[in-house]
Amino acid sequence: MKKLFLIKYGEIAIKGKNRYLFEDALLQNIKKSLRNIGDFKLIKEQGRILVEPLKENYDEEEVIGRLTKIFGIIGICPVIKVDSLDFQQIQEHVLHYMKEIYQDKKITFKVEARRADKSYPLTSPEIAREVGAYLLQHMPTLSVDVHHPQVRVWIEIRNSVYVYSQVIPGLGGMPIGTSGKAMLLLSGGIDSPVAGWMVAKRGVALEGIYFHSHPYTSDRAKEKVIELGRKLATYTGKFTLHIVPFTEIQLKIYEKCPHVQLTIIMRRIMMQIAEKIAKKQNALALITGESIGQVASQTIQSLGVTNAVCTLPVFRPLIGFDKQDIITIAEKIDTYETSILPYEDCCTIFVAKHPQTKPNLESIERSEKNLENIDAMIEEAIAKTEVIFI
Repeated sequence: MKKLFLIKYGEIAIKGKNRYLFEDALLQNIKKSLRNIGDFKLIKEQGRILVEPLKENYDEEEVIGRLTKIFGIIGICPVIKVDSLDFQQIQEHVLHYMKEIYQDKKITFKVEARRADKSYPLTSPEIAREVGAYLLQHMPTLSVDVHHPQVRVWIEIRNSVYVYSQVIPGLGGMPIGTSGKAMLLLSGGIDSPVAGWMVAKRGVALEGIYFHSHPYTSDRAKEKVIELGRKLATYTGKFTLHIVPFTEIQLKIYEKCPHVQLTIIMRRIMMQIAEKIAKKQNALALITGESIGQVASQTIQSLGVTNAVCTLPVFRPLIGFDKQDIITIAEKIDTYETSILPYEDCCTIFVAKHPQTKPNLESIERSEKNLENIDAMIEEAIAKTEVIFI
């Protein structure tokens, strides 16, 4: 009798002929996540992935913690594996499992069975009924409740038999790397890490870009963004962060453009730089943490003017979210406490007292003509970009 982890996935199962591509990607992501905490064998079976520890000296909590952060997994089940398909031996192993886990506790239970191997002589309802009766006979503290049991005992009959009573929820979504790559504009605030996490959950690999305005923003602000990159990397497996020196461009905008337009023009140039770096990195879209009406640069009119400078699609997964909705997710994914550290980013330093909320594209483009040599400044900023691999 061996202890393993049975991995359940959801949306992948309906992918038709391409399903194996998603299964293989999930398999690789699991392998990468566990590679430095022990030796494990990964087995792909019909609708399931099995993680088998090859040595006993592994940390079960650490393994489960890693697995709960992998997109594509909907459930992690610590299981016992029974190699024999003899029904009497199955019942005995289930009994041993229940006694070891629940001992003499008074609990209600229900047995649920699934046969991947339909040639097995007993049907699923028959397996459940017979095992349930056997447990009642040998564990008098148990009682049956088929509607609202405290414990559900699952028996899955495949090439071997797997028994479990705990399903630890996973994140769901799609495996990282199955939906292309996108570039996340990472500001250091609460919103952008959440936006990146949400798009990554759909299988999109992420890289990040941060605009640093030294000395107006401190190195602590930069370290804060790097730490947010580390937080995201616990879900994405890796994270490349591009740190763009933005001070000279911001000062130029401040000097040459109407102050009511500072935020929009700054935002447009950021998007141009982000798009150029994204294309070099073979990213297919940009991601921002914008939400309609949250600040002046996030009105519908402002977003339209910002979009006009881009050719890549811009994904804004938080567009309809209230701030509290975003904070709730940030707390869940462990980015909130880092995001609220009091280190200013470049957007908050160079902000107008009364920014335009309904900018006109033609007026913005006229103001941008005052920025002599801006194309050369953009190229210089890109050339001086620092790249950090997390």
